[in-house]
Amino acid sequence: MYIAMNRFKVPSENAEEFEALWLGRDSHLKDMEGFVEFHMLKGPEAEDGTVLFASHTVWADEDSFRAWTRSDAFREAHKNAGTTRQLYVGAPQFEGFTTIQHLTR
Repeated sequence: MYIAMNRFKVPSENAEEFEALWLGRDSHLKDMEGFVEFHMLKGPEAEDGTVLFASHTVWADEDSFRAWTRSDAFREAHKNAGTTRQLYVGAPQFEGFTTIQHLTR
């Protein structure tokens, strides 16, 4: 299993608009081979007035994730990304993880 995360620091005054953007978009993930699940996570407001958000995507393996990043579906899902950069501070921080242990109920 492979987990791909992007962290976004969002000024608290932009948090509602940032959430609406993510809740209203078509990610095109559900049609991708190897896609397992997606979560958009929201953390608490920090002392600097920002809210940490993280997109959290689970894939069958890293190759499936890499195929997604090279796909037409990825380009379609991210085609307007440049127009929303004013909603968050800096660039999203990518973090990729290979699962070494997975426990379920």
